[in-house]
Parts: sequence; structure tokens; C-alpha cells
Amino acid sequence: MKVVIVEDEKAAAENLRFLLSETDTSIYVAKVIDSVSEAVKYFSEDNTIELAFFDIHLADGISFDIFNKVKIKIPIIFTTAYDEYAIKAFKVNSVDYLLKPIDEEELKEALEKYQETKQAFPKNEQFQELFRILKSEKQSYKSTYLVQQRDTLIPLNVDEIAYFTIDTGIVKAVTLENKAYSIDEKLEDIEGKLNPTQFFRANRQFIVQRKAIENLRLYFNGKLILSVNPKPSDQIVVSKAKAPQLKKWIG
Repeated sequence: MKVVIVEDEKAAAENLRFLLSETDTSIYVAKVIDSVSEAVKYFSEDNTIELAFFDIHLADGISFDIFNKVKIKIPIIFTTAYDEYAIKAFKVNSVDYLLKPIDEEELKEALEKYQETKQAFPKNEQFQELFRILKSEKQSYKSTYLVQQRDTLIPLNVDEIAYFTIDTGIVKAVTLENKAYSIDEKLEDIEGKLNPTQFFRANRQFIVQRKAIENLRLYFNGKLILSVNPKPSDQIVVSKAKAPQLKKWIG
């Protein structure tokens, strides 16, 4: 069985690799990944991994961020030193949740649980998709930003915003009429408050609204150039890993 370990602590990764070899000699650790960005890239590409072990705290964020950026179709066993994420873990493809230091017997039980449930996993995946849809329907999204125009504060409806961008460290909302307003929030925080059917995080600098998109142009190495109106000063380059997500979102 091919597995992948997502863990930013080298000692913890090696310990888990050792425990897996002691528990089941048929297990082969194909790769150890230490960051959210590397995991997103890895799971965006085709692979033959059957099971993954995810630490929760990684070098550049928490592993739940991975699920927001790429669809993972295999079961997950979470490993962490903290227990406050247990409920959230079972809202994704989680088979089990192991607290560090990992006990060999508990690891063995988790692997047995995986073997028992893997035949039913496609149904579990469908349930997770239903959960995601129901959650998105219930969730309320940001509808208005209070922005400053000279000495006046005015409400700006998100429907009027073509894209959010960061320019020399300042986050701005640019409207469909090409008016720019400063927003006192990080792009990461803005992204989490917007309706994902309406807005898409194209890259680190841009969150674009569907209505503002004019076309997509092929770029080198599988990347895309996203053209929007009004036209920003910088090109919006979409990475190879994110290009399929963008196409699916638009389609």
C-alpha cells in the first residue's frame, strides 16, 4: 500500500515511517511533504497514493487549508499534538485522528479501520460533497464593505467589485467601474468571507469576480493568463496547479 506523509517535523515523519514499517511491511511511504503549498501541488497531480497521514500544523499553515485548494479523493489519518481539531478533521476524508506521540497500537487500529472502511469510501466521499454543499448553502457571506471616499464612508456591495488585489502591501477592491478602494483586511481573510461561487482566488495577488472575467489565455508550462475588466496593471497569472480548478469553476 502506497502512502504519503504530510508532516513538517523531520523527526516526527521518520518516527511515523518507522512505526508504519513495524506495523505493516506492505506499506510503502512514497513521499514526505512538509508544507501546504507542496501538498496542494502534489495532490493536484495524478498519483497512486491510497492513504495519507496529515499533521495539522505545517510550515506554512494548517493542513485544512489544503482541502480548500484541492480536492483530495483518498482517506486521511490525522496526526497531531493537539486535540481541538478533532471535530473539523471528521468533516473531511478522515479515517482516524491520532494524538502525538503516536502509539503503535493506536496506529495499528487506525490502519485496521482504514481497511474496513476503504470499500465504502466512495460513498463517504459523496457524503462529504453533500456536506460541503449544505454547508455552503447555510453559510452567510460578506455582502457589503464599508469603504472610505475622501472624508466619507460609503457601503460598497460585493457585486460591484471586479477583483480584490494587493498593491505595494495595500489591499484594494477594484470595482467594475474601475474605482479602487482600500480594504483594511488581508486577502486571506477576505477570501474566506466571499461566496466561492462568485469569487475565485486566482493567485496570491488577486481574488476575481466571475462577472469581471473576459477570457483565459494559455501561458507556458500549463499556466493561464486571466483577463478581467477593468484591466489591472499586472497580469493575472494562474499556476499550472490551479488552472484546472479555475476552468472547472468557470465552466
